[in-house]
Amino acid sequence: MELTVLNMNGKSAGNAVNVSDDSFGADYKEALVHQVVVAYQAGGRSGTSAQKNRSAARGGGAKPWRQKGTGRARAGTIRSPLWRGGGRTFAASPRNYEQKVNKKMYQGAMRSIVSELLRQDRLIIIDKIEMDEPKTKKLLALVSPIGGSDALLVIENDDQNIQLAARNLPYIDVLNVMQLDPVSLVRHEKVMITEGALKAFEEVLS
Repeated sequence: MELTVLNMNGKSAGNAVNVSDDSFGADYKEALVHQVVVAYQAGGRSGTSAQKNRSAARGGGAKPWRQKGTGRARAGTIRSPLWRGGGRTFAASPRNYEQKVNKKMYQGAMRSIVSELLRQDRLIIIDKIEMDEPKTKKLLALVSPIGGSDALLVIENDDQNIQLAARNLPYIDVLNVMQLDPVSLVRHEKVMITEGALKAFEEVLS
């Protein structure tokens, strides 16, 4: 498969890049993509919420009153969930939300996503992104003609100037190839990837 490479002005750079049909021409598997995206988001949950049940609440060791003869209901502890200051009935406890996803499933979902982005003309290959200083206005001027105001920039290696320039833009993210994830790919309207990053990404997918 041959893809056109654009320059930062949105025009053809005069060359094309060849990519594998298996990686960028795959069928869209909605169920697989959904499973991988949900698993990725679940892995990002902290799972640190915690509450105290009746055994963890401090105090309540002594029986408040005797079992019989008082006319009141039976009570074994003042830390019962029925009492003010008592423990929680179904107390939350720390847990792990991670879901297992095989490597082949993950790669298959990523192939499905980038292939569908390509079919929808949302994957844009550019020759390079260069900035000599971290200026947000300059980056926005570079991105707007091609990717609009909602774009993901994928670069081959970390570039501090680009990352700092994009930090104040709420709908523009910058990632290198090894940081790419399914949620970032589906979140943005356009995905702009440099020619060098595309080759590295193809190796990850294969």
